[in-house]
Amino acid sequence: MAIGVDIEDINRFIDKSDEFIKRVFTQVEIDYCNKYKKPESHFAARFCAKEAVIKALSALDITDVSLNEIEVYHNENRCPQVKILKKLEKNVKFDLSLSHDRTKAIAFVIAQEF
Repeated sequence: MAIGVDIEDINRFIDKSDEFIKRVFTQVEIDYCNKYKKPESHFAARFCAKEAVIKALSALDITDVSLNEIEVYHNENRCPQVKILKKLEKNVKFDLSLSHDRTKAIAFVIAQEF
């Protein structure tokens, strides 16, 4: 088992370039975030999740996953989930929690090999 956490200032995600958004986020994430009045809060939370996933994977000796190979989505119960968009050398299950307020976003991830 491994954990990862990340916290970011939401203001860092205001007016980010399309190039940055497309380099870091998947189309599923972009569509989700852009449907909100303040998409920067949702982009920041997803960025935190990606960073937290990378930290947790590193603790499991998996170091070849980039930000755009990690997708954050919500299941049918509106719970945040992680999907790795490439084949990993190990089978890993993730538990993810996201939160944000007016100024900060945070994500906490638990990664378990199975």
